[in-house]
Amino acid sequence: MHDRPLTTTSVPSGRVLSIDVLRGITIAFMILVNDPGDWGHTYAQLDHAKWNGWTLTDLVFPSFLFIVGASIILSLYSRVARGDSRRDLGVHIVRRSVTIYVLAMVLNIVPYFHFTHLRLYGVLPRIALCYLCAGLICLVTQRARDLLAIVAVLLVGYWVLMRFVPVPGCGIPVRDIPLLDPDCNLAAWLDRSVIGFIQRTIHTGYLYEKTRDPEGLLSTIPAIATTLLGAVSALWLRRVEATKGNGAAFPATKAQCATALFLVGLMNMAAGLLWNVWFPINKNLWTSSYVLFAAGCSLVGLAACYWLIDVRRLHETRVGGWLTWPWLVFGSNAIVAFTVSVVLVKTLLFIRISSVLGPNGKPVTAWGWIYNNLFARGNSTDLTSLAFGLWFVLMCFIPNWILWRKRIFVKI
Repeated sequence: MHDRPLTTTSVPSGRVLSIDVLRGITIAFMILVNDPGDWGHTYAQLDHAKWNGWTLTDLVFPSFLFIVGASIILSLYSRVARGDSRRDLGVHIVRRSVTIYVLAMVLNIVPYFHFTHLRLYGVLPRIALCYLCAGLICLVTQRARDLLAIVAVLLVGYWVLMRFVPVPGCGIPVRDIPLLDPDCNLAAWLDRSVIGFIQRTIHTGYLYEKTRDPEGLLSTIPAIATTLLGAVSALWLRRVEATKGNGAAFPATKAQCATALFLVGLMNMAAGLLWNVWFPINKNLWTSSYVLFAAGCSLVGLAACYWLIDVRRLHETRVGGWLTWPWLVFGSNAIVAFTVSVVLVKTLLFIRISSVLGPNGKPVTAWGWIYNNLFARGNSTDLTSLAFGLWFVLMCFIPNWILWRKRIFVKI
C-alpha cells in the first residue's frame, strides 16, 4: 500500500455517504437497546451479554467508535483542503474532546444536580477520550502501516496487562484467580482505586456497576485501537478516489474496495474468535479479541453499505432513497440524537403522575405511565418492550428530522 501524507492534493470530493448511513443505523440501534419499555422483558439480542460472549447489542458501541475513527480521517483531510494548519487541527481535536466530555458531565447531573454523585466514566466520556487519542495519533501519522502497528501494540499490551500483571488483593490471573474474573481483574481494581482517590479528594464519582465500570480507564486502551481501525478503513476509502486512474495498486475501484473491506472484516472476525480461546470476547472489559471481532463486524457492515450506496448508488433510486433517508437523518447529527435520547429519558423519569400510584405506593413516572397504558396495558412482554423502544427511537428521530429539513448540522 502506498500511503500518502496529509496534504491538500488528491482530496476526494463529496462525502462518503455509506459512513453517514452506517452511523445513522448505529445510533438508532444504540438508542433502541438503551431504552426498552421494561428491562425485565427484552429479547436476548437486545441486551448485553452478562459477561463473556457477545450479542448484537455488544457490537453497537464499538461500531460507533469505529465510525468515529473513520470520521477523524475524513475530517482531517477535509480541513486541510480548507487551509487549516496542523496546529489548528490539534486545537480542534482537543477542543472537541473537551466539549464532548463536558456535555457528558452536564447530562449526568441533570436534573438533580448532585455533584457528589457524578459518574466520570460513560459512553460520551469514552468517545471523548478515544477521539482525543486517536485524533492526535492520526494527526501525527496517516500511514496505515503505522496505525496498524499502534493497534497491535495496544491490543497485545492490554492482553499482557490483563493476563500476567498481579491484581492487588487477588493474585495472578489464571494461577490464583480466574482470567477475567468480574471483580478480581486489573481493570476493575484500577477503576476502584481511581474513583476511590477522586472520592477522597474532590468528593464525587462512582462506578456504574459499583465494583467495576464497563467504560473504565484501563479498557479505554483497546477502545482506542477500535477507533484507529476505523481510521485505517477510511484511509482505504480515500484511496479509491485519490488513486483513481493513476495506475495505483489495489484497491483501485470502489467495487474492489468493498470486496477488500468485506474480506478483511471476515479475517478480523476469525482472528477475534481464535483469540477468544485464550482471551475471551468480553464487552465489559473491551478485550483484545472483542476489538478484533467487533471491528470485523463493523468492516462487514461498512462493506455492505459502501457497496449498496457508493457502488450501486441505491440512494439515487426512488425506493432506495426512502430506505436510506432515515439513517442519513440520524447519522447527520448523531451526537444530537444521543443527547436528545438522554434528555428525554431523564425528563420522562423525572415527571411523576401524582394521581397514579405504582406497586411501591409512589406516583408512577411519565415513562411508566406511557409504557403501561399505551404499550403493555397490564401485560408486559418482550414484544411490548420492543414496541416502546421503537416508539422512543421515533421520538428521538423527530428533532434530527427538523434539523435536517433546515440543513442544520451541529458541529461540537
